[in-house]
Amino acid sequence: MKESVRAALREMAEELLKLYARRSVAQGHTFAGDSPWQREFEASFRFEETPDQLRAIKDVKRDMESPRPMDRLVAGDVGYGKTEVALRAAFKAVADGTQVAVLVPTTVLAQQHWSTFAERFTPFPAKVELLSRFRSPKEQKKIVEGLKNGTVDVVIGTHRLLGKDVEFKNLGLLIVDEEHRFGVAHKERVKQLRASVDVLAMTATPIPRTLYMSLSGVRDMSVIETPPVDRLPIETVVRRFNRAVIKEALERELQRGGQVFFVHNRVQSLPSMVRFVQELVPDARVIMAHGQMNERELEGAMVRFIDGQADVLVSTAIIESGLDIPASNTIIVNRADRFGLAQLYQLRGRVGRERQQAFAYLLVPADGRVDEQAQRRLRALQELTELGSGFKLAMRTSRSAAPATSWAPSSTVTLPPWGTIFTRNSSPKPCENWAASRPPRAWSP
Repeated sequence: MKESVRAALREMAEELLKLYARRSVAQGHTFAGDSPWQREFEASFRFEETPDQLRAIKDVKRDMESPRPMDRLVAGDVGYGKTEVALRAAFKAVADGTQVAVLVPTTVLAQQHWSTFAERFTPFPAKVELLSRFRSPKEQKKIVEGLKNGTVDVVIGTHRLLGKDVEFKNLGLLIVDEEHRFGVAHKERVKQLRASVDVLAMTATPIPRTLYMSLSGVRDMSVIETPPVDRLPIETVVRRFNRAVIKEALERELQRGGQVFFVHNRVQSLPSMVRFVQELVPDARVIMAHGQMNERELEGAMVRFIDGQADVLVSTAIIESGLDIPASNTIIVNRADRFGLAQLYQLRGRVGRERQQAFAYLLVPADGRVDEQAQRRLRALQELTELGSGFKLAMRTSRSAAPATSWAPSSTVTLPPWGTIFTRNSSPKPCENWAASRPPRAWSP
């Protein structure tokens, strides 16, 4: 087993080195400087840019105007403005006559990104399309044809975007949101695309491999650490499953006119959880969403919640990536002990986007039985409550001993954590000092 792991790791390292060596000598598209339309597009941003956000935008533009293909990671906490960086990069690419592909891990996030991009691009002669299962086969075929003949300028899509039938007339920029959420086969396709096109990756919690490559200089990285004006830290509490606790959390949010996410990551028992929530708050409009619903049902449920036509959304973890609903300021996660640390962090990030105090309730079994690893994860999330904790969480994760199965080259091989292998002897100095592990304390939910 050790030999197979060693061989798999060596093969992956060689592939990565070859890829980045090719990119370092490849001749990419040299994008032109900002046009008047670019400045008009950027002026339509409704908020004031933070210093880190402006720095990230400057870094991206400098890379795009260079003859070497860009490969930049923008790391920033949830709601810190990474999407605006992507929007400006996309507009710059389209303005220079190339196409843009935005790859996202879930259909729900694809839908929201498409709405955002379409709204911002509306005043300009650019066509923005969505390629996911929310589109009918006939619509998908038309979009694929548009990408091939160049009539579609920007496409936002899930793994459907990586299908063999998808060809671009002149792809100039690939934007990847949460790259680590994609499977091995999908990453191979991304790897082929990124040999010559500019690549902009975005994440709130970079995985150890990505973090190491960025810190060691293999990939360029911009970090957005400045929180938006008047943003408050999310109050995070761990509680045993209890009707009174859940009822109080629901009623407090609903009384101030807000909405609630209730995450229950079991599709089979989701309907019974909807009934449970409805019994606790009879006057609330409670709806359900999960990935096994048909496209129209799921899209309809999400649109109703986003438009404020529902008060409580009981769902699986499908809502963890990218949803931005300002009125939602309370999230309740059932069986939080079953989630990974980064996943919990992403879920918590669904609330607290506005100036109101937001709350995250992490529920564990009523008997309080939680294994030691889950205790550490929940404790870490409680400790990382200050604004901009995503990068610290990534540093902590890079030192953990969890196996990195999510990026192993085959499903039959489990590799040791990339961060552990490299940070032990050869990691840059920042890794030696950041996010030192604290000794475990007695558990008291």
